[in-house]
Amino acid sequence: SDPVLLPIGILSLLAASQLAVALVNWLATLLVTPHPLPKMDFSEGIPPQSRTLVVVPTMLTSAQSVENLVEALEVRFLANRDECLHFGLLTDLRDAQQESLPEDGPLVRLAQARIDELNEKYGDGGDKAKGDNFFLFHRPRRWNPQERIWMGYERKRGKLADLNALLRSGKRDAASAVANSGFSLVVGDTAVLSDVKYVVTLDTDTQLPRDAARQFVGAMAHPLNHPRYDEAKRRVAEGYGILQPRVAISLPGTNRSRYARLYGGEPGIDPYTRAVSDVYQDVFGEGSFIGKGIYDVDAFEQALGGRFPENRILSHDLLEGCYARAGLLSDAQLYEDYPARYSADVSRRHRWIRGDWQIAGWLLSRVPSLAVRVPACMPEPPAGRGACSADSPSRPPAPLPQAGEGSVESRCATSAEANPLSELSQWKLFDNLRRSLVPAALTLLFLLGWTVLSSAWFWTVSLIGILLLPPLCASILDLFRKPEEVLLRQHLAAVAGSTSRHMKQVAFEFACLPYEAYFSLDAIVRTAWRMVVARRRLLEWNPSSEAERESTERDRNGLAASIRSMWVAPVIATAVAVHLAASTPAVLAVAGPVLFLWFAAPGVAWWLSRPLARRKATLTGEQTLFLRALRVASVAHRTSPTNMGLALLANLSAYDFGYIPAGQLIERTANTLRTMEGLERYRGHFYNWYDTQTLQPMPPLYVSTVDSGNLGGHLLTLRAGLLALADDRILGARLFDGLSDTLRIFAEAADASDRVATGLLTGLRTELESASAAPPTTLAAARLSLERLAAGAADLVAQVESGVAGRGDTAPESEAKGTEAKGWAQALERQCREALAELTFLAESAANDAIPTLRELAKAGSARARDRMAAIERLAVQSGELADMEYDFLFDKARHLLTIGYNVGERRADASYYDLLASEARLCSFVAIAQGQLPQESWFALGRLLIGAGGEPVLLSWSGSMFEYLMPLLVMPTYDNTLLDQTCKAAVARQIEYGSQRGVPWGMSESGYNTVDVHLNYQYRAFGVPGLGLKRGLAEDLVVAPYASALALMVAPEEACLNLQRLAAEGFVGRFGLFEAIDYTPARQRRGQSKAVVRAFMAHHQGMSLLALAYLVLERPMQRRFESEPLFQAIMLLLQERIPKATALFSHTAQLS
Repeated sequence: SDPVLLPIGILSLLAASQLAVALVNWLATLLVTPHPLPKMDFSEGIPPQSRTLVVVPTMLTSAQSVENLVEALEVRFLANRDECLHFGLLTDLRDAQQESLPEDGPLVRLAQARIDELNEKYGDGGDKAKGDNFFLFHRPRRWNPQERIWMGYERKRGKLADLNALLRSGKRDAASAVANSGFSLVVGDTAVLSDVKYVVTLDTDTQLPRDAARQFVGAMAHPLNHPRYDEAKRRVAEGYGILQPRVAISLPGTNRSRYARLYGGEPGIDPYTRAVSDVYQDVFGEGSFIGKGIYDVDAFEQALGGRFPENRILSHDLLEGCYARAGLLSDAQLYEDYPARYSADVSRRHRWIRGDWQIAGWLLSRVPSLAVRVPACMPEPPAGRGACSADSPSRPPAPLPQAGEGSVESRCATSAEANPLSELSQWKLFDNLRRSLVPAALTLLFLLGWTVLSSAWFWTVSLIGILLLPPLCASILDLFRKPEEVLLRQHLAAVAGSTSRHMKQVAFEFACLPYEAYFSLDAIVRTAWRMVVARRRLLEWNPSSEAERESTERDRNGLAASIRSMWVAPVIATAVAVHLAASTPAVLAVAGPVLFLWFAAPGVAWWLSRPLARRKATLTGEQTLFLRALRVASVAHRTSPTNMGLALLANLSAYDFGYIPAGQLIERTANTLRTMEGLERYRGHFYNWYDTQTLQPMPPLYVSTVDSGNLGGHLLTLRAGLLALADDRILGARLFDGLSDTLRIFAEAADASDRVATGLLTGLRTELESASAAPPTTLAAARLSLERLAAGAADLVAQVESGVAGRGDTAPESEAKGTEAKGWAQALERQCREALAELTFLAESAANDAIPTLRELAKAGSARARDRMAAIERLAVQSGELADMEYDFLFDKARHLLTIGYNVGERRADASYYDLLASEARLCSFVAIAQGQLPQESWFALGRLLIGAGGEPVLLSWSGSMFEYLMPLLVMPTYDNTLLDQTCKAAVARQIEYGSQRGVPWGMSESGYNTVDVHLNYQYRAFGVPGLGLKRGLAEDLVVAPYASALALMVAPEEACLNLQRLAAEGFVGRFGLFEAIDYTPARQRRGQSKAVVRAFMAHHQGMSLLALAYLVLERPMQRRFESEPLFQAIMLLLQERIPKATALFSHTAQLS
């Protein structure tokens, strides 16, 4: 009937508009070439006339949040250091029913202290009073009579407006400007603020990549981009007052859940893409501001100062971009996390929809604005809580009345003005409103098509096509746009992967359609009610981090919570199915698949939102014990830079494993660092080799680039480990695991016929098993347990010594076995005594108090704890200083590459360079970039030649060795689904395959081999797998290095452990662990032999094995320390390079003789 046609037509138009807009946008990006905005080259530094302030508008919610905010600010600073770049937190407190809460003061003081610490830490030229690197701008709560709550004035919009007012009023008198600003506390040297021309505003979780701020400022400062305000139009008409960079999804964020992975797009950095298409920017020369970007302070204030009404605007970013004219920086990026849970994403979009409908009035000919200020009686704040001015942020707040006083203050009245927005800006606002109605329109048309309208097939297929056609068209086009240099197989795989992800997105969108319609309409109705009737809660908002936390709390109930939240989808599905089954069963067959998706929506959303756990090795108990025993005897020390770094980290690993207490770690580290400081160096670099007796460098005097990089990375990792000692318990549970390992090895070496020793062994084993299963929690219990263990170990030593002395068997094998057992018994006793001495030294009284941390003891007044913390601080500083080396003489600025090394005697750099990303030198490059010694471009200058190994693109190395691929992983983290991650996995898989082809244990790397010099020293060089390396002749040698399998424990733990067990079973284990190598090369064998064992132990290979074992057994301790270092956090994005979708592969013939 006619009355039905109009609503059906409107719903159909809304639904069809989604398809029309998607196709038009897609076609526009195909037809229009993106043109990046011009930029000034500020790579050498930002000029003073373009001084910029980077701020993070945020909230202080807890002590931990303050620590996280300050740490993130430090990381942004380290990634973007510049004399004319400053960083600040722009903070509010939570909304409250009273002006101040008991926890407010401590939070603000903590933030102030942390900002002061940063200014002191990074004061230039030793001037510790210099404090213009970091700022804290903190606002008090103000009484909002409309919301009837104490809150930050106008939330983020108010914070930025207060900041702009401070920046401009400070030109007259900085101190007076701060006193009369909207801030109750400003930390930092404010004298520099009046010179700030641009402000970069970021969200709390936004990552600012290395040197990105210079790109932003360079674009803003270019004359063609200068904003020009049109008085007649009352907005910026030419140029840009705001520039919005692209916002990409960080790769770690997409690995948190399947939902984030599904909707996170293509995360990680892409060194091949310089600019992307955007319809608004490419077609109209104008972008959209989404709240993370850079703006010109003067242009921003001229266009927006005093323009918007109070208590009305929640989604201010888009409007600000319309007034100040926003442009898109398509060739610059910011990174942030995608919500891990569907419920958190829905909460975020619900807020966006409310904000969009609250500014719908800007589609009319006249829009709300601020009028002159008029006296107005305002509702009083609750008695006893005081009052606060609601003045506009461009003026100082009125004095606070005393508690209980009435409040009569100035108030901004709302008026109307002619709409200054362009047609394009109004379309952006309208498009957001249209988009919020599409789920409801689609849902209603599905229901009407099945129940009221004829031809259910037509409506079902048509509505499915609306969501399915755009990705399908894009996939078909991609299929026929194969680059000439890319293999067809690789191209098809890339298209199939992209299409699969898009189809999964469409299926999930269909499943959640009724719920999406429900929450969209809920947001729209709430907004209408609040604007027209209640006139309250228009600024209701929760930070994303809080929304994520609340979502996590709700989702702890699992599927039940998801069903309670999304009940509307299965209820509608059930009701419609029952109705159709009773009335039109034929239609049920048509609607069935869609109804099934609706019914399953809560379960699917719950499953997608579940956290993705990091894959753990599935080792048997026997394998775990094998590895634990293997690692104990694998620590040795020598004197090259790499050996020094590994020795320092070996001590740290020994502490992690529980073999030595913290006191021993500190003593050993102090001794090593003291010796290192006395060694001769060249421009901060240690020479390649030192004489162990004279401590003099050995000729020729040579600086090895990769050795220096290894040492620098290891020293900074050590620094992070040392600083964490203060928060460790003074006696950890792992100490008992370490004692158990030593006891287990003693048991293997002991004489089984010695019944007394066997009885003592059983008692110690029982005591340790009890302590490991339920570690003591109080000082008294810990001391009692250690005293019993020390006494038992002393008895064991006495018994073993008497047994050895009284044994009549003088055979060499028997004597060696007795000596070995005695040594392990003494080691066990020494471990027990050292642990007991450590506990007694730090906690003199054996009270029933809980075992404290070192920091807790120091706070409680322990002088010894304070002295130890001071010693730790000194060692941390010392480690950082030793890691500070000059790299300019090792760096070729024309090639952007590091040379292999430098001959100091000849003052000559090598003519060869590290030019491949799949190289042991990538740790050196990363460390030098983090320290600011090398430009970031040097990382992208490293070669990325790819080969097809196992069907996946893999980076090519020089010699195809395990060392090149995996050595950096000893401290550097890896991220799933990145180019480096895929490369390492495929390289290990290829090593395994090659070992199987040759019929030997796998694992080839640089090592010693069965050739000696005149001094009978084994020779040493790189060996690798054909097909993984550029080097020719790799198939001519077959040398297996056991430490290569140990390195592979970090990538393929199950396969590597089996290979290590095979090597041990074949007898390739000696006193200090696995032998250096087994040489299977026929040309180096004696007649009748198939292999030769290189019976040597190289210190750095043993150290690498120990760190690899720690990676597996202790769950990445060195990598966690590496990630905690702010210098490294600043460039961690470099390790998140995405896998290229399709690229040409390097072709060469694998040598598989």
